[in-house]
Order: sequence, then C-alpha cells, then structure tokens
Amino acid sequence: MQQPGAPLDPRRWLILAVVGLAQLMVVLDTTIVNIALPSAQRSLGFSNDSRQWIITGYALSFGGLLLLGGRLGDIFGRKRVFIIGLIGFATASGIGGVAPSFIVLVSARALQGAFGALLAPAALSLLTTTFTEPGERGKAFGVFGAIVGSGAAVGLLLGGLLTEYLSWRWCLYVNVILAVPIAFAAMRLLRNEAGSETRRIDVPGALSCVGGLFALVYGFSSAETHGWGAAITIGALIAAVVLLVSFVVIERRVAHPLLPMRIVLNRARGGSYIAIAVVGAGLFGVFLFLTYYLQQTLHFSPVETGLAFLPMMGTVMFTATLGSSLLVPRFGPRPLVTVGMVGAAFAMVLFTRVTVDSAYASHVLPGLLLMGVGLGLVLAPAMSTATAGVDPSDAGIASAMVSTGQQVGGSVGTALLSSISASAVSSYLVGHARTQNLVAAANVHGYTTAFWWAAGIFAAGAIICGALLPNHVAEVEPDATAQPAFGH
Repeated sequence: MQQPGAPLDPRRWLILAVVGLAQLMVVLDTTIVNIALPSAQRSLGFSNDSRQWIITGYALSFGGLLLLGGRLGDIFGRKRVFIIGLIGFATASGIGGVAPSFIVLVSARALQGAFGALLAPAALSLLTTTFTEPGERGKAFGVFGAIVGSGAAVGLLLGGLLTEYLSWRWCLYVNVILAVPIAFAAMRLLRNEAGSETRRIDVPGALSCVGGLFALVYGFSSAETHGWGAAITIGALIAAVVLLVSFVVIERRVAHPLLPMRIVLNRARGGSYIAIAVVGAGLFGVFLFLTYYLQQTLHFSPVETGLAFLPMMGTVMFTATLGSSLLVPRFGPRPLVTVGMVGAAFAMVLFTRVTVDSAYASHVLPGLLLMGVGLGLVLAPAMSTATAGVDPSDAGIASAMVSTGQQVGGSVGTALLSSISASAVSSYLVGHARTQNLVAAANVHGYTTAFWWAAGIFAAGAIICGALLPNHVAEVEPDATAQPAFGH
C-alpha cells in the first residue's frame, strides 16, 4: 500500500487506466441496457410491467451491497476483491447475454449488481491508496471523475450502436470483452495486500444496512411504477427508515463497525457524499428525459441519441481533468462544487425551453455543454475529497460511500422526477381530446416540469454543499477518537 512519503509507484498511471476502465464498465452498464430493452422485450416476450425489473434488479443488488462490498475490500485485500468483482461481473454478463428467458436475464442482472458492488468500491479505494501525492492525486481523480460523469452517456452511445448493428445481447457480451483483459492486467499491476482478516465482519450492521438500502431503492422504484400511495411503496420506505436508523445505532456501539461514523461525520467527506448524491439525483433529469425527448419527440435513432450526448461527455472530461489538477489545489472543493452545482441548475433551466418543434443545436446543445462544465467541477473534487485523508484501512468503505451516494441519489431522482413528469402529463391532458399533437405537447410539458425540479435539486445542492464543504481538505485523517462533526 502506498503511504505518504514513500516512493511513488512507477506503474501508477497504468493502474489508473485499469481501475478507470473497470469503473467505466460499471457506470456504462447503468444505461447501456436501457436502449436494448425494447429489442430484448421482443426477443424474450416479457410484458411492459416486467420490463422495469431488468433495470431494478441491477440497482437493488448494486445499491444494497455497496457498503458491504467496500468493507470486504478493506478486510480481505482490495486487489483480491477487485479481481473477484471483475470476473464475477463478466460471468454474470455472459449469462445475461445468452439468457433464454426473462427470469434468467433478471437473475443475471442482479448478479451483475452484486459483483459490481465488490468492484466499484475496490476500484476507487485502489486509486485512493495509489495516488497520495496531492498534485498527482488531483489529476488522477480528474480522470476518474470524468469517467463517472461521462460513463452513462457512453453507455447510451454504445448501447445504440450494438443494438442497431449487432444485437441487444452484445450490450451484455461487451462486459466480457472488457473485463477479461482488465482482470489480467490487474493481476500483473496491482500489489497483493494482506488486508485485515483479523477484523471481523459486522454481521448485524451488514444485515441492517443491506436490508435498509434494498428497501430504500425498492421503495423508490415501486413509487415510479405503482405510485407513492401504494401499500408496497409505503411499506418499503418505512422499512428502509427503520432499518437504516437501526444501522446507525448498531454502528455507534459495535467494536468493528461496517461504517465507522467518523467517516460520514467528517465535514469534508459528508459534504462530498451529499454532492455526489445530488448529482446522481439531478443527472437523471438529463439522461432519462432528454433521451425520451430526442427519440420520441425529435425522432432521433438510438445511435443519434448517443452521439447527441458526446459534447457533454467531452466537456465533462476537459473540465474534470484540468479543473481538479489546477483549481482544487488552489481554491479547495467548496467554490468548485458550489459553482458546478449552480451551473448544472442553469443547464436544467435551459432545457425547460424545449418544445415539440425545437432544434437540437439551439435548445439542447447549450444546456449539454453547460451541464458538462458543471458536472466536471462537481464530480472530480467531490470524489477526491470524499476519500482524502482517510485511514488506509477504511479506504474501501469510504469509497463505497461514494458509489452508494451515486446509486441511492440516482434511484431517488429517477422515481421522484418520473412521478412528477407523469403527473404533469396527466394534468396537461385533462379535459382535452387526445390527438397526436396534444399528446406530444403533453409529453414535452412533462419533461420540462421534471427539468425545473432537477434545477431545484441542483440549487439546493449548491446551498447545502456550500455550507458544509471546507475551502481546503487536510490530507491526514484526524484522530479517530475525536469524532469530527459537521459543525466543527
């Protein structure tokens, strides 16, 4: 493990490439299957009501198991867990690719999520322990943040290409093609770490955490399909609150907690986790509703839709890599994250101008470019700050909190914005004959309503993160017994 002051690993940039590609595989898998869904549905013959489980199955296991996956990396060694996650993810993807039925496909997606929960925290914690020199750390996390910010758009483009020119099954096979060489490279490049096998797994904490996160993701997913007043939605959300409160109580009392409270109560890291969750929630306002708008209103093909997001991807990569290496060391995370959130909010406001007859260049592209700048300013410093100064033995769980924030924020954002959009469409159509033009206008009204709410989410995030995040982050973890709090 790389310690501050120790000689820098000469292979560190190759390690960045390996963990970056692994993270890209996990991130793009959240959207690559979306475009393949209509083709998969025709091929396997499942209903519209069942369709959501292809997405939800992945989200449930991934979001529910992330914290446990992060702690397993701390205990048994991050290289070992990283490679197991890669091989398992590739195997599950292969099973999904050859799936002869809906049940097999959903099971494979859930298995993907479980191994992704091992892989994602291990990737980020490997980056954290490899890059300890502040200047290089900023560059490395800039690249990593760019991958996270653009990965979903890469998934849309790649999913469109594979579905249109090969088959929906290749949206799953592509993970096998990526994972196998990454696993071989990881075996050669990464160092074996003994981990802390003497440290026991917090079983009560793990059960309450996994159950609570599972219930939370399921509750919001159910709200999207069954409504907020449905018994199953209310029951799942109540169970989530009870289990997660129990988890916090357990973590404060056990000797070897799954999530030491000092990690989330640290002002810099707590603010960073909130920033990442807000980006996850608001970002779906871009990918979900803009994808529908481009395909259903502007009649873009799947490939054209993916290409439409390329300018945003390029802007995210440019801003994240340069901003984190040049601006974070000089100004700290607070101004960058705050300005990035404000920029993302204004981008959403620009999207509210779209109409049935709008052009991509005048009404979509400006918002995408501004969103790319905003995301680049938020993601790289937030991800770096979320893991800065953490004790090496806690790097996995601190990294897992980053992925948990993304996943939970994305699930909440999807359900909330989808519900708001659907209600706006229904209200627009009340008392009118449903002509084709009116339905199209109602759908656009639903999208723009969701964009306004997403702008509000980002604006609230700017206020909260501006209040919590410090201007500069210490590179050394404070005394663990001090229990640093938000107010200090």
